Amino acid sequence: MPPRSTPTERQRRLGAELRKMRVAAGMTTEHAAGLLNVPRTNVPNMESGRSGISPERVRTLASNYGCTDRDLVEALAAMAAGRDKGWWEAYRGQLRDAFLDIAELEWHAKRLRIAVTVHLPGLLQTEEHARAVFEAVIPPLPAADVETRVAHRIDRQQVLDRPEPPALDVILHEAALRMEFGGPAVARRQLEHLLQMSERDSVTVRVIPFKAGGFPGAGQSVVYAESTVPRLDTVELDSTHGPEFIDSETQLRKYRAQLDATQAVALTPKTSRDFIRTLADDL
Repeated sequence: MPPRSTPTERQRRLGAELRKMRVAAGMTTEHAAGLLNVPRTNVPNMESGRSGISPERVRTLASNYGCTDRDLVEALAAMAAGRDKGWWEAYRGQLRDAFLDIAELEWHAKRLRIAVTVHLPGLLQTEEHARAVFEAVIPPLPAADVETRVAHRIDRQQVLDRPEPPALDVILHEAALRMEFGGPAVARRQLEHLLQMSERDSVTVRVIPFKAGGFPGAGQSVVYAESTVPRLDTVELDSTHGPEFIDSETQLRKYRAQLDATQAVALTPKTSRDFIRTLADDL
C-alpha cells in the first residue's frame, strides 16, 4: 500500500508517539525496521503517519523500546486498530482536512474541556446560529460552501448523542452569550438550546460574567481533548487561518492549568443556567 499523502491528525499523533518511544530507547530506524522485518523506509513513514501500522506491531515496538506504560501502549494499539472511516470522511474534498481532524478528535475523546470568549462551541450551536456565523466569514463564502460547513458542524454534534458520549465541560464568557448572530430571535433560540443541552448529564456549562474581570486565556478559544491516557491528550486552538493542534507535554500542562484557573473564575453550573435564562428572557 503506497504511503498516505495527507495523514490525519490522529494518524500523525500515533506515529509521533512511536517515534518518541524509539528515540527515548536510543534505537535507529534500521533497528526498528528489523524488529518488524520491513524495509527501513517503512519506519519513517509509520512515524509520520503516512503509513499504517497494526496493533500487534505497535505492541512489538513498544515492548522492544522498553515502554512499561501498559495503558499508553494499549491506547496506541487502539489508535492503530481504528482504521474504519468515520462519518467525517464524507466531507473529504469538500472541506479542509483540519475540519475533519476536529471531528475525529472529538469522536475519540474521553472528555472535552472548552473555553470560549466570543463564539459558542460548535458542538452546542443551532443550525441557524452556525449559518449566521459562517455567513460572517471574510472573504464571503459561496452559499454552497456555507451549507457544507453548517452540515458538517451539525453532524459533529452526533458525538453527544452516542450511548456513552464524551464528558463535555464548557466555559463561556458573557460576551459569547450576548453575540446576536442572526438577530435577536435566532440568538434567543440559541440560548434556549444551550440551556437544554446544559441539562444533559454529560454536559456542564459554566459562565464567566463581564463583572468577573480578567482571567487567564481571556483572548483565546481552547479545546482540550482528553484521551484515555494523559500523554495522548490534544489541545486545539481556533484562529482565522484554521485550527492548530498542540500535543507537547509542556504545553498540555500549561493549558490544563489555564483551564483550571479559568474555571475557578466562572459561575457554578446552576448559577450559569440562571444567568443564561435571564439573557434569553431579555431578548
